Amino acid sequence: MARKTASASRNLPLKRFRGTLVLLGAGKMGGAMLDGWLARGLDPKRVVVLDPKPGKTIKALTRRGLKLNPKQSGKKPVQATALVVAVKPQVAAETLPAVQPMIGRGTLVLSIMAGRTLGFLAEHAGSAAALVRAMPNTPAAIGRGITVAVPARGVSAAQRKLATDLLAATGAVEWVKDESLMDAVTAVSGSGPAYVFLLAETLARAGTAAGLPAPLAERLGRATVAGSGELLRQSPLGADVLRQNVTSPGGTTAAALAVLMADPGMADLMARAVDAATKRSRELAG
Repeated sequence: MARKTASASRNLPLKRFRGTLVLLGAGKMGGAMLDGWLARGLDPKRVVVLDPKPGKTIKALTRRGLKLNPKQSGKKPVQATALVVAVKPQVAAETLPAVQPMIGRGTLVLSIMAGRTLGFLAEHAGSAAALVRAMPNTPAAIGRGITVAVPARGVSAAQRKLATDLLAATGAVEWVKDESLMDAVTAVSGSGPAYVFLLAETLARAGTAAGLPAPLAERLGRATVAGSGELLRQSPLGADVLRQNVTSPGGTTAAALAVLMADPGMADLMARAVDAATKRSRELAG
């Protein structure tokens, strides 16, 4: 059973962080997290970024003290208080061994790699570290993401709090105890934005088929999905109640919902889609 993290966690001041934070991989998701950390007060001087092809924004942060790809030869390795793993899953096995010297017994290793299990992290990052596996989604890029995390045994309350602070920089955070739930999490929220984008896409296409100019149909589909999502986020009402509030008996919405909610209908289609994604996530995890 998932437990919701208090919304106030988004506002916890990372400026109090006094250790060294290592970010392995500064692509879209890793970069979004870094932006969130800095916006919440994290001192760039406490950040080490390891990325073979850093973007201009990352390079510019070196002027504020961020360390980019520091050379370790002949020196005592950087000791990470927290290591956030944001590389692509397929390169993790060859990338993680190179950063093992940075990982100590008290290091929090926080992975946002899809499909890579806690067992994988223990094998390639070392079982002595405090391991947390997390699954964010792409709305993290605008601070509207949601991330689900699961800790390995031995993660302390302080390390879990640090993980929450780091993840909350891009949106809401949920924790689960059972790692097997992460496959369904991936199917619902990790892959979920694609389902929503498909809804906007197909709604616009249906509008064009009904006679609307294509550019207008696209704008209507996009604005309707985006506005409805924001209403759902802000409203205390459940999605079912909001749906019913739009639906007048015998009206146009009721006519459309009679098609979407037929048996089999949208509910069956979504259940099959999530089931397919869940199974594929298990396959990828091995």
